[in-house]
Amino acid sequence: MAFGTKTNERPGTRAQIRYLRVSAYKAREVLDLIRGKHVRDADEILGLVERDVARDIRKCLASAVANAANNDAQDPEALFVSACFADEGPTLKRWRPRARGRATRIRKRTCHITVIVSRLAEDDLRRRLERTAAARPTAGGRRSTAGQAASRRARVAKSRGAVETHDHDHDHDHDHETEQATAAEAADVNEGLPTDELVADEAAIAAEATEAEVAAEEPTELEADVAEATAAEAAVPEAADEPAADEPVAEDEKKDKD
Repeated sequence: MAFGTKTNERPGTRAQIRYLRVSAYKAREVLDLIRGKHVRDADEILGLVERDVARDIRKCLASAVANAANNDAQDPEALFVSACFADEGPTLKRWRPRARGRATRIRKRTCHITVIVSRLAEDDLRRRLERTAAARPTAGGRRSTAGQAASRRARVAKSRGAVETHDHDHDHDHDHETEQATAAEAADVNEGLPTDELVADEAAIAAEATEAEVAAEEPTELEADVAEATAAEAAVPEAADEPAADEPVAEDEKKDKD
């Protein structure tokens, strides 16, 4: 930019904030950080500056970029901050009471901030595009070439295949574990709560045991005969085995008579 050019004659698209309630000195310290920067870099810088005036300057920069895109049909990615400056505005006078009846002047300063954006030179624009394209793969952005995009698709497909294989194996393991758990539950059920088959088996065993007990309690035919013979012998009187009472008495009487 040639010296002697007036601020209102500088080429580019501009945006301005007038009567901003901040001193021009404070605004200039922030404007010096973005002068000559690409609009995207300048916006990032203003987003990290901790001064309050940076918010207003950032709005002014966004307005200048919007004016260039809508009014002058410029590409926002090809713009940079060609000029930015702060002019002093009117100063508001206020008074503060001090000791011994005196007063001190308070100056509330204002300023006018102007941001001008212009298109980058072709060489600068080409170098920036090359740097951006080279930095995209490492920064995680979109792949710039077809080979890199194909490589990325291949890696994604491989990763998905590995995930599906792992899920398939996991499903088989899960089914095996489910079968083992079902068998264990069946064993627990057989132990604790018998099924119908177990109940039938137990009933059959109990019936056989009952029949055996009944059979053991009932006497056999031989035992019955022995019991009847024993009862008959018990019923015969003991006198049958001894000699008749009449004969000995008669013999005794004969002996007495003799």
